[in-house]
Amino acid sequence: MPSAAPGGSAAPTAPARTTAVTCPAATVSVSTAAQLSAALAGAAPGTVIDLADGTYSGQFTLTATGTAAQPVFVCGGRGAVLDAGDTSKGYVLHVSNSAYVRLVGFTAQDGQKGVVLDNTQESVIQGLLVQQTGDEAVHLREHSSDNLVIGNTIGHTGLLRAKFGEGVYLGSAQSNWCTYTACQPDTSDRNVVKDNVFTDTTAENIDVKEGTTGGQILGNTFDGSGLQADAATGWVNVKGNGYLIEGNTGHGSDKDGFQTHQILPGWGTDNTFSGNTAIVNGPGYGFHLTPVLGNKVTCDNKVQGAAKGLSNVPCS
Repeated sequence: MPSAAPGGSAAPTAPARTTAVTCPAATVSVSTAAQLSAALAGAAPGTVIDLADGTYSGQFTLTATGTAAQPVFVCGGRGAVLDAGDTSKGYVLHVSNSAYVRLVGFTAQDGQKGVVLDNTQESVIQGLLVQQTGDEAVHLREHSSDNLVIGNTIGHTGLLRAKFGEGVYLGSAQSNWCTYTACQPDTSDRNVVKDNVFTDTTAENIDVKEGTTGGQILGNTFDGSGLQADAATGWVNVKGNGYLIEGNTGHGSDKDGFQTHQILPGWGTDNTFSGNTAIVNGPGYGFHLTPVLGNKVTCDNKVQGAAKGLSNVPCS
């Protein structure tokens, strides 16, 4: 899967999708956990699973692959609650080795992780309530690329381990590449995280890992009131390359608003922060680039209550 070379020398490909989807008429309607498990197991291109309101207890897995013309949909209202029942183990919903999947509208809660995409392409996580997780809420991992995370409400994470309580986690840490991606960079590239609302995450609202390239973080609302100092020092931490972080609004932080870091040489560079509003009310910067590398903070960003000011570099 294509990725910019370390150092950002290759221009990232534009993300494939930035707009929300609409659920078609159901082909399968479910109202129990057993029915849902069966529907997920039998899903094929064009399947539209409709969830009735109610609680679906258990951990669920989807491995079906749709097509561009016939995606696989799982749709429900917030009253349709997938509940894994234990924040110390397991995923509420695991989408694995899939493509063209649309998860729309329902609630996922009470798992160690909420919604996890592994090796999944061209898929959408939209309008979900993902909450009460032991670690992170939404994780795109194992070369999961060209996906859209849009319009979700994400929070109350880190109930098991605060330092792993991210809201959205893109890629995997270099220390885990031998676990997930055969010791190679986890090229979970060109993912878009847009118009989500984050509340009460113990670690970053969004964490972008080294090895990932060319994504966009657009129009989100960040809340740092739940950040724990030993888990995160800002709403967004970008360690990948070539990301656009634009039009987001953050409130409250124990240190900075937006950050970059370099974990490996050649990573954490060529990211652009544009048109964001950072109401930090904390001791750090609105934008803290460490190191600066090829990262850019444009002058249309707005910062309030940051003791050290707009950024550790001049805007441009």
